[in-house]
Amino acid sequence: MQTSILDTLTFDPGEIILYPGEPSPKDPLYRVREGLVRLQSVDDEGNALTLRFVRPGEFFGEEVIAGSSRTHFAEAVTETKIDALAPGQLSAQEMSELLQGLVRALGQTYQTIQRISGQRLKNRIAAALLDLSRTPVAFTEKNGRIGVRATHDEIASAVGSVRETVTKVIGELTREGYIRSGYGKLVLENPSGLERLSKEAA
Repeated sequence: MQTSILDTLTFDPGEIILYPGEPSPKDPLYRVREGLVRLQSVDDEGNALTLRFVRPGEFFGEEVIAGSSRTHFAEAVTETKIDALAPGQLSAQEMSELLQGLVRALGQTYQTIQRISGQRLKNRIAAALLDLSRTPVAFTEKNGRIGVRATHDEIASAVGSVRETVTKVIGELTREGYIRSGYGKLVLENPSGLERLSKEAA
C-alpha cells in the first residue's frame, strides 16, 4: 500500500476543491483518481480563464511543495475522486510522475498562451472541443460520434473569451457542419475539420 496516500476524497460536479491563497505546510498534494478537475483563475469582474484540466493520474496543488501562493481555484468538473498525498512521503515513482506532469502542464500553458495570442476565437474553440473530447466529459453517441458535456460558459473560460461571443461562434461552427449543439453538450460532427481549424493561425 502506498504510504503517501493520506485520504481519498470525493467531490460533486461544480464543487470547489482548492481556493486561492497561501498553502499551509500541512496541506496535501492532490492526484486525480477518477473524473476531471479544472484549474481556473477569476478576475475582479468575474471573468474566468481555464488554466488547464487535470485528468486521472495527474497532480495539482503543487504549490504546497514550494510554499508559493495559489492564484487559482481547483473545481471538480465531473464527480471526482482525488487522492490526498503527503508531499514528504512520495515514492521515487510518484516523484517521477509528478515531474513529468509538471513538464506537461508547462507545455499546455505555453500552448494556451500561443492560442490566445495567435489564433482567432473560432480556431481556439475548435482546439478546446478536441481537448475536451479526450477527457472524462466526453461521451459517444450510438452513431459513434464523440461529444462533450460543456456549457458555453465553460467553453468561454477555456478559450479566454465571454459567453455571448462564444455562443455566436458555436452557431457558426454548427451552421458549417463542424459540430451539433444541444443543451449542455456539443457533438463533434466533423472532427478532422475541427483538427484543421485548431492548427490554423490567425
